[in-house]
Amino acid sequence: MEDVVVIGGGAGGLNAALTLCRVRRRVLVVDSGEPRNAPAERVHGFVSRDGTPPAELLAAGRAEVERHGGRFADGEVRTIRRRDGVFAVELADRVVSARRVVVATGLRDELPGVPGLRERWGRDVLHCPFCHGYEVRDQPLGVMGGLRASVHQALLLRQLSDDVVIFAEEVDDRDRARLAARGVRIVRAAIAGLDVEDDALRGVRLADGTVVARSALFVPAPPVPNDALLAGLGCERDGDGLVRVDGNGLTSVPGVWAVGNVVDPRAQVVVAAGAGAKAAIAVNADLMEEELVEERAA
Repeated sequence: MEDVVVIGGGAGGLNAALTLCRVRRRVLVVDSGEPRNAPAERVHGFVSRDGTPPAELLAAGRAEVERHGGRFADGEVRTIRRRDGVFAVELADRVVSARRVVVATGLRDELPGVPGLRERWGRDVLHCPFCHGYEVRDQPLGVMGGLRASVHQALLLRQLSDDVVIFAEEVDDRDRARLAARGVRIVRAAIAGLDVEDDALRGVRLADGTVVARSALFVPAPPVPNDALLAGLGCERDGDGLVRVDGNGLTSVPGVWAVGNVVDPRAQVVVAAGAGAKAAIAVNADLMEEELVEERAA
């Protein structure tokens, strides 16, 4: 019987596992090995780790968890079932019993169907100005319009470059005025493809064949949380459709915590790591209270 099974080996899951291992909890981390930031060359905005390759950061985190007694199982969790206060976590080759569960399964980015976007994703087709904007500062930047955060991103990117273009077939009067005030140029056309040369983005191609020279394109793709396991447990959702958690990551299902992008699509790596630590402290307190009841009854 594990004290805690942590599902997901990204920053949130690893920090939860590390915090629990440091108070001598028996912890198993199940990791599919498919982190959201795998295509990116560097992690940014994480104090003391800015510029670290994602794989290097995760490898260091795994080593720290293992050094403190944590264990890993590579693969995916198929289902989680709860019975009599114990969780049965089903892997491909076995079922693991756990007293508590922390879900840190992240999200996937739902990219528009424009040829070339996926291949350049995390390199010079980007999603977050805070994560990647500094690295392309003072370069000609583009923003794909028609997405929920497009106008906001274009306005924000003007802090990083004097040459920002938003590609949008339709822009309402209010947004047009805001973009003009900020000095963002509007190209009223949809993006048909990318111009790539020597493994670098050189421009954005429009439907009529015109190429607008750009060094990076920001695509605020809709995030889709990987929350099927939480849905299977019956976890409640909030008004935005995200699994509802309290300030420590506790879901509506007793014994189940969720941290990172699976419940907070905007969480950067450093935020997810902090959420993992908070959840771990709450998980340990919950286990301790249960143990006190058992010890008094003995």
